[in-house]
Amino acid sequence: MRTVTYCTENEETPIRFDDGSYWRFPALRWTVSNFRQLMPTVKVSRGLGPVAPLPVALRSDIDGLRFTPLGSPQTMTWRQSLDANYTDGIVVLHRGRIVYERYFGVLKPDGEHGAMSVTKTFIGTLAAMLVAEGTLDANQRVDHYVPELAASAFGSATVRQVMDMTTGIRFSEDYADPNAEVWAHGAAGNPLPKPKDYTGPRSYYEFLQTVKPQGVHGEAFHYRTANTDALGWILARVSGKSVAQLLSERIWGPIGAERDAYLAVDSIGTPFAGGGLSTSLRDLARFGETIRRNGNFNGRQVVPSAAVADIRRGGSQADFAKAGYALLPGWSYRSMWWVTHNEHGAFAARGVHGQAIYIDPKAEMVIARFASHPVAGNAANDPTSLPAYHALARHLMQRGR
Repeated sequence: MRTVTYCTENEETPIRFDDGSYWRFPALRWTVSNFRQLMPTVKVSRGLGPVAPLPVALRSDIDGLRFTPLGSPQTMTWRQSLDANYTDGIVVLHRGRIVYERYFGVLKPDGEHGAMSVTKTFIGTLAAMLVAEGTLDANQRVDHYVPELAASAFGSATVRQVMDMTTGIRFSEDYADPNAEVWAHGAAGNPLPKPKDYTGPRSYYEFLQTVKPQGVHGEAFHYRTANTDALGWILARVSGKSVAQLLSERIWGPIGAERDAYLAVDSIGTPFAGGGLSTSLRDLARFGETIRRNGNFNGRQVVPSAAVADIRRGGSQADFAKAGYALLPGWSYRSMWWVTHNEHGAFAARGVHGQAIYIDPKAEMVIARFASHPVAGNAANDPTSLPAYHALARHLMQRGR
């Protein structure tokens, strides 16, 4: 693994993968745009086809747009919100045209940035595509497709319960708790040689086989990254291809991406389906526009329209409410998309530190954002992000051209 440095005011500080310094702020602001320099990855090829154009019609009336953050008595501008959320890059599409594009920090238009848990949405979309095509049965048990998971908590869950994260598994996603299962999951997937006294699982697939039950499948939404890795295994087994190959062939090439993407891998080359994807910002926007257009983009039906319609309908709001997201009242979760159920029918892909695809069908708007907020949880930026997105949607509807 390489060691690189970033400059502070008084000195150069090393960034290393093996000691975890790459994940600490402010080093994170560099790391998220340079994961490939620090860890092994696999390419998500764009193929050899032409790049799908994104027409540009930049507007000058967005930076000054004012809105009221959640829980705040004072307004702020759209431009101020980008600083508040440590935005690294943001693109806004309106009716398929780029009306706003900004880059900050080390991210450039020709660079890639970690999508974090927006990766989950790509995996969920691939699963929804196979379900719509009849290749994957969402009501079938997981152990039907992956017998190796029969003895784990996943074995008795249905594929749909994995896709909607309503499985009853023991997996804490609390990054502040050093004993949370998310850290054991990370240790298993870490591609570096394990310490001599390490006795745990040594790959993502080995970890999934150790997951224990907690609760009952299908009763409540619980956001747990292990679900996406399990879904990635199911997709690999059904298709006979890795999720990197599947993503390349079914989405990245067909949408006419302008740059290859890449996925972080574990020590045996298994892609991290739960959060390992890095892409260019415009390509993230291309995917969002594909979904906004009911799966049709670049002259072809990339995602079955039935799959998009199912995602937009959302999941159980009652199941979602049990998770206690105070800033997301009335939302639901479907095929690893977050569905607002607001008056515009907006839905989103979300990742830690501020990664997002936000689709507002009524406003014909797509927002793709990369960020490096020092706080992982989206509750840190939702108070400004969510009302900003909705305010921009209303603004574009009123002054669209």
